[in-house]
Amino acid sequence: MQQVAIFGGTFDPIHWGHLLIAKTALHQVPLEQIIWVPSLNPPHKQAALFEHRVAMMQLAIRDHPAFTVSLIEVKRSGISYAINTLIDLSALHPNTHWYWIIGLDAFQTLPRWYRGHELAQMCDWLVAPRLPGGETIAQSELICKQVEQKFREQSFTINWQLLHIPLVGVSSSLIRKLSHECQSIRDFVPEPVKHYIATHQLYSDNSE
Repeated sequence: MQQVAIFGGTFDPIHWGHLLIAKTALHQVPLEQIIWVPSLNPPHKQAALFEHRVAMMQLAIRDHPAFTVSLIEVKRSGISYAINTLIDLSALHPNTHWYWIIGLDAFQTLPRWYRGHELAQMCDWLVAPRLPGGETIAQSELICKQVEQKFREQSFTINWQLLHIPLVGVSSSLIRKLSHECQSIRDFVPEPVKHYIATHQLYSDNSE
């Protein structure tokens, strides 16, 4: 049985922090493959066009044979729920033990997700701790245990582990802000992504 992880998100844009999380998961578990799943229409967010975000992801991961981008969200109409993504990918990849890479903030909200209690048991959870300025590793573990307890109180189980990742002070919102202000982002994104953002004037007043 192969071990595969789903890494979903807006990725607006993808940056070194995302790649570090994925590489850590790849070796910590270890995984045969990580499937990146960009959100088509992120709820509560105004994001760059899906086509731009996918193009930047493909540029960023092109030298990593264990990484692949899935466009499965494009084929679904209406609201996209995580459990539907996992069900659809499971049909495409039988005989697979699934993991889900998720940030600590999102993991905290998992009990409130659509069919979250069912989803919690369908895969193992690889939790990326918060950026500097947030919780310590011990505090992050405590938060994860509190989530586990919420599921246990309703007779559900969840398997999770924290990713042993260096905390990197980079975020997509910071990159968008710097780009909008015409400041350098070279330390935060791969060079092909930086070039793509500049070419298409993403995050500027003249963005496509």
